[in-house]
Amino acid sequence: MKWLWAWFTVCSAAAVFTIANVQDDERGERIMNASCTTCHDLRPIQTQALDEEGWTKVVGTMIAKGAEVQKAEIPLVVEYLVRRHGPLPDGPGKEIVLNKCTVCHDLKRVRQHLASPEEWADTLNAMMNEGLVLSDEEFVAVLRYLARNFRQ
Repeated sequence: MKWLWAWFTVCSAAAVFTIANVQDDERGERIMNASCTTCHDLRPIQTQALDEEGWTKVVGTMIAKGAEVQKAEIPLVVEYLVRRHGPLPDGPGKEIVLNKCTVCHDLKRVRQHLASPEEWADTLNAMMNEGLVLSDEEFVAVLRYLARNFRQ
């Protein structure tokens, strides 16, 4: 009976943590949409891949330029930006991923997808069937980048 109670407690805590993260993510996205996209579209956000320090600087610069973000909202929007549009490892292929993959996907999706080189090749071919345009050289660079940095 004790193990059942312990299991229930752990599951309950995990559920509460997940709900809180989803709510913060939604609030961060709402703040970003209300504050950032009044002046520009999402492309500058989607293609930067910054860490917490980088996004904090960008948010500060945008506030100085007139973005309406309350001081208490800064951590929420920065956390959202890091989670959804956070850093990628440097290397050949990164710029192509930032400029092409982010047209449809946020970087969280890219960072969380772990696959073998063969699976990445299948994924890239599937994306090309959906409209992704890559030259042969770009395909090889992106495949190597993804397989090296996001392998299963």
